[in-house]
Amino acid sequence: MTTLLRRRYQYPQSAVVRALQDAAEDLPSPEHAEEFGAFFARHGNVEIVLLGEATHGTSEFYRARAAITRHLIRNYGFNIVAVESDWPDAGRIDRYVRHRSPSPSKEKAFERFPSWMWRNAEVAEFVEWLRTENERRPEQARIEFRGLDIYSLGASIAAVLTYLDRVDPEAAKTARRRYGCLTPWQSEPALYGRRAAMGADTCEEPVREQLLEMLHHRIDYVAQDGEHFFDAAQNARIVRAAEQYYRIMYEGSRESWNLRDRHMFETLQSLMRHRGRKAKAVVWAHNSHVGNAAATSMGWEGEFNIGELCRKAYGANMAAIGFGTDRGTVAAASDWDSAMEFMTVRPAREASYEHLFRTTGHARSLTDWRTKADIHEMLAEVRLERAIGVVYRPDTEFLSHYFEAVLSEQFDAYVWFETTRAVTPLPSGAKHARPETYPFGL
Repeated sequence: MTTLLRRRYQYPQSAVVRALQDAAEDLPSPEHAEEFGAFFARHGNVEIVLLGEATHGTSEFYRARAAITRHLIRNYGFNIVAVESDWPDAGRIDRYVRHRSPSPSKEKAFERFPSWMWRNAEVAEFVEWLRTENERRPEQARIEFRGLDIYSLGASIAAVLTYLDRVDPEAAKTARRRYGCLTPWQSEPALYGRRAAMGADTCEEPVREQLLEMLHHRIDYVAQDGEHFFDAAQNARIVRAAEQYYRIMYEGSRESWNLRDRHMFETLQSLMRHRGRKAKAVVWAHNSHVGNAAATSMGWEGEFNIGELCRKAYGANMAAIGFGTDRGTVAAASDWDSAMEFMTVRPAREASYEHLFRTTGHARSLTDWRTKADIHEMLAEVRLERAIGVVYRPDTEFLSHYFEAVLSEQFDAYVWFETTRAVTPLPSGAKHARPETYPFGL
């Protein structure tokens, strides 16, 4: 950290802005998907492309990621789209886009807070494109849509039990007994964590035993239906990880953050192994997950993330692309579990990277510094960076939403939108013209 701090403001801001003005490539609107996506052909030969976002509720970020992903799928053989969402919810979308039968669950996809993060018109449009794209492909070549996150404790328990009821009823009885330890807390798992922090008995051992037993019977289960076993085993891993997550969340945010991002990274690796030697994945997640944490104050304080773990595992065979904006509107909540609002995003602070990009005058741009040593050097100074998640608090924005980062070490490239607008949420029960609507339950 000391070395990085010496790099603060070594270059005059005017020189940095001039260099960025020259290096930035003007982008078309992401609504022109083919033209927009073609700018990212330079990343087509890696195995993993991580696409970020500076908020969880900005339309341009979703539409840009969709355009990039479409180009990589169509032209470079990418076959996995892995997103920062729960595995069971994404699984309903995956079955839809790969033309498989619906899940027996009656739950709707992405109904839990923050529903607008994935239950929005921008994602629905991409899902429909993916389903159409898969229709012309043989089944084994269809693109997957998968979730990486950890929060689906109750849904994942239900999925494991449903699977075992079908393939091994005796094992299902044992699983019910083991998971019974968590039954009282499925709807409020944070309460389980609070009790564990107060010294109550935990469910660590039974959920670990359940996962190990399923893996022990892997050969028998795979012989019956390998795809269904893969899904069930992943749900069993989620139950174990979620139990750990809620148990340690009261010990400190660093430990729970690291557990969550390690789980998401290991899920990504599992997807790559399951797909085989031709696996290529695009990841959609927040900048704070896909950028290299070692180049931010998060990492300097002991946190790591998917981006850092991918960088260590894949080296030059991966690319991380950050996204940023100056101002506009965003869909967010004022507090966790509160109602979604359309909020105004304040113009970026003067000491931030966002302010630098705003000063260039480019409305939409791509800046790629992998072969531009001067730009890499100038963006290796410590500056502020803004992160808006599902919660946005404009009145305390500096304390709530800014952190320090070294942008050129955090990402390989940066997509800039000067002005942005909020995503369009899809409300429950809305009427829609699509002939098949089960992924979102519309």
